[in-house]
Amino acid sequence: MTTRIYHNPRCSKSRQTLQLLQEKGIEPEIVEYLKTPPTADELRELLDKLGMRPRDLIRKREAEYKASGADNPDLSDDELIELMVAHPKLIERPIVVHDGKVALGRPPEQVLDIL
Repeated sequence: MTTRIYHNPRCSKSRQTLQLLQEKGIEPEIVEYLKTPPTADELRELLDKLGMRPRDLIRKREAEYKASGADNPDLSDDELIELMVAHPKLIERPIVVHDGKVALGRPPEQVLDIL
C-alpha cells in the first residue's frame, strides 16, 4: 500500500490532511510540490484520476494566476498544465494518491474516500 501527499507545510488544509492520514496509521511519502513540482505527465495523470480539467485544479487567488497569464480563458489544457509545472503555487493542494486512486484534500476528510 503506497500513499503519497503533494504537500505544502505552510497550508493549513495540507497539514490537516497529513494529520488525518497519520491518525489513520498511514505514513505517506511527502512530496513538497513547491520544491519538487510534478512533471506535466504526472500532473495529467493526477488530473485524469481526479476527473478534473487543469483549470479546476488552479488556485485562482494566487498572485501567480494573473502574473503567469493563467487567467487567459483562451489557454489550452496543455498550456495550463505547463504553467502549473512552471508555477507550482498554482496547483491546488493537498493531493493524495493512495493505491492508484487520487483525491483532493479540500476538505481534508475527502481523502477518506480513497483509503
